[in-house]
Amino acid sequence: MAEASAEQITRLLADWSQGDEHALAAVTPLIYEELRRLARKHMRGERANHTLQSTALVHEAYVRLLGQNVEWKSRTHFYAIAAKMMRRILMDHAKKHKASKRGSGVAAQSLDEPALVAQESTKELIALDDALTTLAKIDPQRSEIVELRYFGGLSNEESAEVLGISPATVQRQWAGAKVWLYNEMSDSDKKGL
Repeated sequence: MAEASAEQITRLLADWSQGDEHALAAVTPLIYEELRRLARKHMRGERANHTLQSTALVHEAYVRLLGQNVEWKSRTHFYAIAAKMMRRILMDHAKKHKASKRGSGVAAQSLDEPALVAQESTKELIALDDALTTLAKIDPQRSEIVELRYFGGLSNEESAEVLGISPATVQRQWAGAKVWLYNEMSDSDKKGL
């Protein structure tokens, strides 16, 4: 299949948003491979005996995306929402796993690269999710930037497009969010949370 342009995918997503089922049928094979790439990136660092596989993650995220009543602005917007869906699915799964294991102790980690989620253990993912939830209450835009950059793997420019702000603002806010999250998670680790 020939690779579709970003404009073609955006047009099909917009048509789907308006209820065009033919557009949904046309866009599905075009977006599926990117969804699989996102899922593989998220699943890389999960424990070896993880019961959720990347294909199941794609399918669960896709089903949830079908249920969204969103007016897709662009393919970047779509993939950002898909990455958030995958994050939520993995967080739900990690929290269920933690509840069954009752583990504790969290090590601080670096947020220097997007999608480092692959290197995190279940406890670290939960600690990051908790810190990100706290950040969302304090500074929703920085929280959104972390989700787009870290979980979605979007660049500053792509994140800026989704949020309607400048890439320079994304870069500044991303830098500040990394410091805040590192400090928050370090404090949690010291407290044994």
